[in-house]
Amino acid sequence: MQSSNLSHSHGHGHGHSELSGRNLLIATVLNVVITIAEIIGGLVSNSLALLSDAIHNLGDTIAVFLAYIANIISKRSANTRKTFGYKRIEILAALFNAVALIVITIFLFKEAWQRFQNPEPIKGLIMFVVATIGLVANLLAVLLLKNDSDKNINIRAAYLHLLGDAISSVAVIVGSVLIYFYEFYWVDPLITVLIGLYILKETWTVLREAVDILMQATPRSIDIEKIRIELEQFDEIDNIHHVHVWNLNDSQIHFECHADLSTDLSISDTSPILTKISSTLRNNFGVNHVTIQFEYDCCDKKSLISKK
Repeated sequence: MQSSNLSHSHGHGHGHSELSGRNLLIATVLNVVITIAEIIGGLVSNSLALLSDAIHNLGDTIAVFLAYIANIISKRSANTRKTFGYKRIEILAALFNAVALIVITIFLFKEAWQRFQNPEPIKGLIMFVVATIGLVANLLAVLLLKNDSDKNINIRAAYLHLLGDAISSVAVIVGSVLIYFYEFYWVDPLITVLIGLYILKETWTVLREAVDILMQATPRSIDIEKIRIELEQFDEIDNIHHVHVWNLNDSQIHFECHADLSTDLSISDTSPILTKISSTLRNNFGVNHVTIQFEYDCCDKKSLISKK
């Protein structure tokens, strides 16, 4: 005789704090202003670093605006077509942002190489003034998003964009001083390369996390073997198998498995076991959503991970 039933449990308070769409919108407007100022300033001063920063800012304007749109869409309720809701739209936006930054950076490297080979005169004073304006605006945008940057991958991607802009503005300011007083024109492409390397470093983390979530990889904070050991200590459970753990977005962890019971129980008798499992997973592993298929000696293959 065997019994099999599917049960699930939701953790309350998914840890996805309400994010400020207003701050994202303000940051977008600030980036538009910076981009326009730097394009004009770059053309007038003949500074590649300034034009590169303008292109970077244009990409960031799109990135922050996408974060704003994704933040709105992600709050839509689940339906029969999107049973998980729209939360993963934030991960898609973060992935797009990361890829866009990498493409922009490759373009910057190409332009910098050409400038190394053929240095051109640059108007350092104009470069300085425009870069200073960009720095002030970027710092305001960074402050607006700082509080939410550790709560959401998409906000963090936008925050990194803006932080990178602020750092690159400082580099451009330093370069403009060297160019104005000493005519070190080679500093312009050098700054461009340094900005690009920083962008690649910061983007890699976001890109890797976004791809892991979309591939439904086990979160790096989760050790499946530890979960198995802990759950199989329950007297009611003989073993757990066919385990899946994944992120819906960067703040919600889902867990599902088959739980082979030690004795054949009715469906109502499994409710206390589900409660105990859900509590353990929530408190010890940060799992928000638990789905358990209770069984009694009915699976032929009871490997921890299904190889299908």
